[in-house]
This record gives sequence, C-alpha cells and structure tokens, in this order.
Amino acid sequence: MARIIRSAEEYRPRPSKRGSRPRTKRRPDHADAVPGVVVSVDRGRLRVVLGPSFAQADPEAVIVSCVRAAQVRRRSIVPGDRVRVVGDVSGDEGTLARIVGREERRTVLRRSADDTDPTERVVVANADTLVLVTAAADPEPSWGFLDRALVAAIDAGIRPVIAVTKTDLASAGAVREHFADVGAQVVECGYGEAGRPRVTALLPELAGREAVLLGQSGVGKSTLINELVPGADRATGEVNAVTGSGRHTSSSAWALPLPGGGWVIDTPGIRSFGLAHVVPDSVVAAFEELAPATADCPRGCTHAAGAPGCALDAWVESGRAGPAGARRLASLRRLLGSLG
Repeated sequence: MARIIRSAEEYRPRPSKRGSRPRTKRRPDHADAVPGVVVSVDRGRLRVVLGPSFAQADPEAVIVSCVRAAQVRRRSIVPGDRVRVVGDVSGDEGTLARIVGREERRTVLRRSADDTDPTERVVVANADTLVLVTAAADPEPSWGFLDRALVAAIDAGIRPVIAVTKTDLASAGAVREHFADVGAQVVECGYGEAGRPRVTALLPELAGREAVLLGQSGVGKSTLINELVPGADRATGEVNAVTGSGRHTSSSAWALPLPGGGWVIDTPGIRSFGLAHVVPDSVVAAFEELAPATADCPRGCTHAAGAPGCALDAWVESGRAGPAGARRLASLRRLLGSLG
C-alpha cells in the first residue's frame, strides 16, 4: 500500500540509487592524442591516416578507423581535415579509435544545393589545388558548372587546374578559348593506347600538393584517378550525357596518395554547384578578365544587362575580355541574377 504523507514534517526522501559523487565539468585534455588526416567519411565511420598533414603522413601506413567523440559530434569533418585521435591507433582489424578534435582549416571548398539554399555543404578541407575535370565531348562541357566551380575555388583561395578528358573525341580548343584569360592551367588528358588517359602533363600540377578532383558524372574522373593512382580501383560506369542518369561511379570522397608524392581527393560526381555562400563582389572578382571593367561602373551597379552606366558591355566589345568574353559575361550575369 502506498504511504500517505499528511504533513511536510513526515516527508522523508528516498535514498538515491545513484552515487552521491558530483559530476565534474572537467574534461580530459587528450594530451596524448595522435595527429591524423581524414581520408574518407562513410556512414559514421571516418578513416584517418596518421601524421600532422598529408605531406608528413606515411602513404604506406595502415588506415585507422574512427568514430567521433561527443565533443566533435556536431562538427563537420570531411576528407582533408586535420584531426586528433585517441584510443587504439594500431589500425588492426576490428579496432576503433576516437576523433577528439579538429584543427582549424586552411581552406574550405564548399557548395550549396542551389543559389538560394543557406545550407553549406563542405566538399573537402585544406586542399591547395582544385582539378576541375571536364570532357571535351560526350558529354559536352557544361560552361555554367565549370564557371561556378571556378568561382568557388577562387573564393576559397584554392588554385584551379582544368583537366580535359576525351580529347580523342574532340579538341580541347573550346575549353582553352573559354578560359584563355583566366588564371587556370588547362591540361589535356585524352585517351591513349589501350583506352588509358594520358596524365604526363597533369602529374607536375599535383606533385607534392593536396588536390581535389571535381567533375560532373560521366566526364571520366574515376578513369583519370585510376591512371593517376595505380591500384585505386575507383569504379567506372556509363552515365547518359543528356539526362545524367545511369550509374554514378564514385559514391564517397576518398583521399589517395600519388606514387610520386602528394595526395588527390576523388569526389562523387556532382550535378549542381550552388554558390549561396559567395557574395556578389567575390563572384565578379573570379571573372578575372571582366573584373577590371567594373572600376568604371557607377556605384551600386548590378552589372545586369541594360544596367545604367554598366561598363561591362563596352569592355567585351573592345576585345579586352578575350575571345570568350561574351560567353563569360553572359555566365557572370546569370550567376549574379541567381544570387539575387
């Protein structure tokens, strides 16, 4: 029968089953944590190569499987992040370590789902080079996507390189013309004997660097990775050039060591590249051949077609924006219009 309490004096609290020891707010400082670099993130499991940076990591080292500790559970962690790891770092099968900290990032390549989506998606961290992969044909170059990715790289302070695949099907001339007056190296990686892409010209651009390969599905990015990193075995497949449907070959980003030094991060094929995180002035600055003309625009100029006093049209008509000036100006105006 339940006890009936008739007055406050009769109340006696039951002894707690929990220990009376007060909880401390002190947390371990993990002074013994081992530095590492994240090479992949897949369904809650993070794989880390030990070393303070990719340059100092042993490419032959065993990859350590990790989970996030409570203090970093809400922090974004992506390939390229420098982290601190505790626990079993032997890398033996069945072992699991914990990531207890993430260092500040030097660079961040990010995108949004579209130009109005405030949610940022970090692609990779700490990359110093972006290799933007496009096919010369099958599929045709997507100028809008290429311009967007280039804006994101320049805004992040990442050096851009453009790798053109499938030059056995069509010339890389259109790509070279489009970026003739932009500070981006254009490298041809057409197929040679036995259907393997030529990477001789691309390797010097990657040596000793932390690079990320980015491209839409079907441009031959996984085939390129397999040639750059023998034994990478990144899956390849067919993607419809018109609809974008089919087997999209890379399902997660993965960092791989180059035989001659340096690392490349292969990313999943991306269909869209939103720039909601980039302010309009940074977009204009990324169009290097057009940006100088804006000095003659009136204050607050939107740079839209027909904007009063906008100097961009005269600049392009004079030829100072290069052979692709008109196409690049149209692309700039589409981007500024979509950002609102």
